[in-house]
Amino acid sequence: MNSEKSLDNLHESVVTNQKKGWRKLLAFIGPAYLVSVGYMDPGNWATDLAGGAAFGYQLIWVLLLSNLMAILLQSLSARLGIVRRLDLAQVNRETYPPMVNIFLYVLAELAIAATDLAEVLGMAIGIKLLTGLPMMYGTIITVTDTFLFLFLQRYGIRKMEAFIILLVATIGFSFFIQLFIAKPNLSYAISGFVPTKLSPEALYIAVGIIGATVMPHNLYLHSALVQTRKIDRNVAGIRKSIFYNFIDSAVALNAAFFVNAAILILAATAFFATGHKEVAKIEDAHALLAPLLGSKLAPILFAIALIAAGQSSTVTGTLAGQIVMEGYLKIRLNPWIRRLITRLVAIIPALLVIGIMGEGRVDALLIFSQVILSLQLGYAVIPLIHFVSDKSTMGEFAINWKIKILAWIVAAILVYLNGHLVYDFVVTFFHQTGFVFLKGLIVLVILFFIALLLYITIYPFISAQHKKKVTDLHGEEIQLDWTHTEPVKRIAISVDFSLSDQKLIKTAIAHSIRQVNGDLNKETEFIFIHVVESATAHYLLDASDDEESRKDKERLDTYANALKEKGYHAISVIGYQNRVKEIVRIVHEKDAQLLVMGAHKHKGWKDYFFGETIEAVRHNVSIPVLIVND
Repeated sequence: MNSEKSLDNLHESVVTNQKKGWRKLLAFIGPAYLVSVGYMDPGNWATDLAGGAAFGYQLIWVLLLSNLMAILLQSLSARLGIVRRLDLAQVNRETYPPMVNIFLYVLAELAIAATDLAEVLGMAIGIKLLTGLPMMYGTIITVTDTFLFLFLQRYGIRKMEAFIILLVATIGFSFFIQLFIAKPNLSYAISGFVPTKLSPEALYIAVGIIGATVMPHNLYLHSALVQTRKIDRNVAGIRKSIFYNFIDSAVALNAAFFVNAAILILAATAFFATGHKEVAKIEDAHALLAPLLGSKLAPILFAIALIAAGQSSTVTGTLAGQIVMEGYLKIRLNPWIRRLITRLVAIIPALLVIGIMGEGRVDALLIFSQVILSLQLGYAVIPLIHFVSDKSTMGEFAINWKIKILAWIVAAILVYLNGHLVYDFVVTFFHQTGFVFLKGLIVLVILFFIALLLYITIYPFISAQHKKKVTDLHGEEIQLDWTHTEPVKRIAISVDFSLSDQKLIKTAIAHSIRQVNGDLNKETEFIFIHVVESATAHYLLDASDDEESRKDKERLDTYANALKEKGYHAISVIGYQNRVKEIVRIVHEKDAQLLVMGAHKHKGWKDYFFGETIEAVRHNVSIPVLIVND
């Protein structure tokens, strides 16, 4: 099933243009909360725990910086969806060549699968910490959230948003209680907001924190979710929508910042301050919370928050998958099939690693999922900046030069840091012995990705220059004047007495009707044209009186009389011998203002056998020619 609207079953399902004041603001609240869960998933927990345990409060400013980057990019994604009413995948498909879009689609799907893998592992760890169930079984249990997603989607986007906000609140409340139990030194925590020089070890963790901040699927997701709001499609309405969505983004992503900061502060208080600086694994952190804080409640809340983070992220990951598939391929699967495929792609590698290599290798798999995400980020951020900077499509809502420079700086930082993460992963792998073929393949893949990144960066600039040259070639842009448009008073219809004639006549009528004081105006005159091409007509022209000529005249009169009975003005005109010349002659004689013709349904070599009436007529008349297909 093809769909032109992003998330068409949820498109403009929330009415905002009929609300006022704080109710209007509340109507816009929601999309950014679905996006924010990607900033507090299990992948972020690992870097926050490692940073807090190893360096105390020193890296809080890095969290704040990464949060500001996220707010900027997510607000740009929302702007694209609000103004263009297209999501990032749809605009990519519209802008880049088909082959490039295939690779962008594959990368986006890999990013979503990698995200879902992180959520599967996080939820499996959370279930194990809470119940003691082995991770193998916990991983299998995560399949059941497929049905939860379907249940939520049945009740609309607002119910889904409410569920996600509830999970975010659960995460926030859990860490608030844990911080209350831990009693951190707030003065030290506040000092962490001041940027300081970082050691090489601290810099590595900082790179991980910033690099894991913006997830590619969130940029696709946000540009689609904002379209669930029905807004006034005028300058004021769009401007208000951008403003309200910026508030939504700022509040939601600052909530995510609070969660990440809470994890880091908790780790700094419980582990760094007590000398347990080596804690980096989620399970180790959970195990140490109870003896170090002297509370059995803290590890329980920690596990609950982890499950909530994983569960909320899986819901949004499924929506992102739907958006990417529909946007790039124009294919819409049933939600449960899409969800099941996404989850199985994530579960299978998790089960294989756990079953073959043991639970101790889960952290390595989690890191690998972050590497895949890092690899894809530039392929989402760079096109986004191009699109929101384009004045030809965004109009007055294109970002100004200051925001543009800031966005490119952020993109460069993120691409560099994520590239650095990939580089470290590759160097570590290359230090291992063997795997010669695989190492060579990795080098080729990296070179291809670099070339693709350069292409999507440069292509919009080249395309814009080409458009400018075309504009220069044709001179100054023409300013169209719509103030003196006249209704069509005479419409010629070329008929051939086939079943398609009915559609031709209906189309002609649709182009003639005008409203006058609430009544239908039927002053348009319809000119029915048919050309007789019998042997007799070829020689005798209008003097021919063979059966075909008489029958064709009777049928044409039948068409005209049928419209007259309905109150329209209609005449019939028969032509003879040459279709093209006769149609052109009659159009000129009757001073027709529009010609309606049916498509002949053949092209190429068949034109030599069956004729090419439409093209020949079109080049010999000076009025619009409307071609109607069956």
